[in-house]
Amino acid sequence: MKGNFAEMKIAVIGVSENEEKYGHKIFRDLLNAGYRVVGVNSRGVRVLGKETYRSLEEIPHKIDLVITVVPPSVTEEIVEICKKLGIKNIWMQPGSESEIAIKKAREYGISVIFNRCFMKENGIW
Repeated sequence: MKGNFAEMKIAVIGVSENEEKYGHKIFRDLLNAGYRVVGVNSRGVRVLGKETYRSLEEIPHKIDLVITVVPPSVTEEIVEICKKLGIKNIWMQPGSESEIAIKKAREYGISVIFNRCFMKENGIW
């Protein structure tokens, strides 16, 4: 995966209103660290005063990186959407990956990182 993550437009899939969930913590801390991040929540609720999108397809601008914080079966669907939208980078947070999702991403030429926490790898946590 190439590029400076701080300069990328990032979509976090699985943003939650629940402050205890990682989907909330990751979104909050990326915002606080100055990352260019949007949230995806299937209900499209406001989180931390920010609008979230119901799906990747709703986001009106190009996304450079998708971070998944959802069950593996949902990540598998997200890989298909990334292919359709031409998104070339996906980071599967621990617990969101599956062998199927990883294999599909690689087959589609999508750069994939898994078994590593984005937040720890980038010095945010």
